[in-house]
Amino acid sequence: MRLEDYMAELNKIKLLSPEREAELWRAYKEHGDMAARREIISSYQPLVFKNAMAYRSSDVIMDIIQEGTVGLIEAVESYDHTKGVAFSLFAVHRIRGRMKNFLRREGLADVAAVDVVAEDGMTRGEKIIDPSASVSDVAESHVLAEKLRESMARLPQKERLVLEQVYMGASDVSDVAAEMNLSASHIYRLQKTGIRRIRGMMSRFMNLWNE
Repeated sequence: MRLEDYMAELNKIKLLSPEREAELWRAYKEHGDMAARREIISSYQPLVFKNAMAYRSSDVIMDIIQEGTVGLIEAVESYDHTKGVAFSLFAVHRIRGRMKNFLRREGLADVAAVDVVAEDGMTRGEKIIDPSASVSDVAESHVLAEKLRESMARLPQKERLVLEQVYMGASDVSDVAAEMNLSASHIYRLQKTGIRRIRGMMSRFMNLWNE
């Protein structure tokens, strides 16, 4: 399928209402309804597309979308609808992971969300790391990105989800608040605390590096 055809199919997809989505999850998880499973997968294809757009200049964009879809399917199969976590937050890690693993496997790039360049020319990782801290050799930025990923993994779950969605996923705070069933002010507090923790961990690492 060509990208243009895929996008045309995406335009036909209608967003699920919360009531309809809850009904589909119950049908699939509690009764094994495969038609419900297919409808969930189809309705979340825009989430795959949104994350694939970080690689839109790639010649293998459709392969990346296909890998993201596999990640989406895996997320649908492993998701527990009774836990109260929004599926989009749960699924996005599987989707991105599949995409990045494909790129690494194919030897195309060592790309991660923290390395994606935003409109202002800074990577999203650089927006989290304290801008006053510097490392002499820019070529070692991938090491910093890996350290940042490790630091993110050590955050409390809610702080990590907020930073991944707001900074890595470039989601609106209001959307993240709605998905997590929290107020926007709570999201801002989690964001601020998470950044402070990250900067503390990265500061210690950089001080050791620069010695």
